[in-house]
Amino acid sequence: MGENHWKTGITRIEPNKISVRGYRVDQLMGKVSFPQVIYLILKGELPDEKVGKMIDAILVSSIDHGATPPSTLAARTIASTGSPLNAALAGGILAIYKYHGGAIENAMKQYMEIVEKSGNIREEAERFTRDKLEKKQVIFGFGHRYHKNDPRTAKLFSMAEELGFNGRYVEAAHAIAEAIEKIKGKRLPINVDGAIAAILCELGFPPELGNAFFIMARTPGLIAHIYEEQTRMKPMRKIDPVDHEYDGPPDREI
Repeated sequence: MGENHWKTGITRIEPNKISVRGYRVDQLMGKVSFPQVIYLILKGELPDEKVGKMIDAILVSSIDHGATPPSTLAARTIASTGSPLNAALAGGILAIYKYHGGAIENAMKQYMEIVEKSGNIREEAERFTRDKLEKKQVIFGFGHRYHKNDPRTAKLFSMAEELGFNGRYVEAAHAIAEAIEKIKGKRLPINVDGAIAAILCELGFPPELGNAFFIMARTPGLIAHIYEEQTRMKPMRKIDPVDHEYDGPPDREI
């Protein structure tokens, strides 16, 4: 071994054998879901189907949000210049940060602060909320520029309750929403980032991985937009972030 020798505990590559966290990839294939393997590679252990189902719902919830988000506009703009898919995708991902998708990490930190500081979550949530509002600081994970009752949030919390991930962090999220309404006199609903953050806390993920879930979820949507831009639109067009319409399939039921 040389002086620059180092170690990794993620993946082992040997002739005719690929193992992730000790599990052979060919044995995982067809037996466990992709969300379960995401949990495995990030946390080191293979979770049960309930965890996989919850992560799957998180990823589906944020797969796309139309043509207006900054990441989508960035990706389509880069694609319109003739840049390859990987460059356009990288540009879109780089647009995901503090106020766009990045709220998940900060919301996770908020919930952790509330849960860890007090046995009475509602009292601590009100103290936290009042302090943030008085200082005119952002409370991450609440409110949405478009949705007043985001159906994704309701579905995620419903599934969390059904699957047994409806603990103290989810309680903290609802307690903040109640405190905001009490103090401000108006409702500021939990958005999808806030819901994802609470559930990721319940699943034991560190906040440093919060934004990764938004990136993993949004990547297929960005790819779809990039491909459409490359194959349907004229190069170097002026992309209006508002003046567009949907012309895909009509509403369908599963």
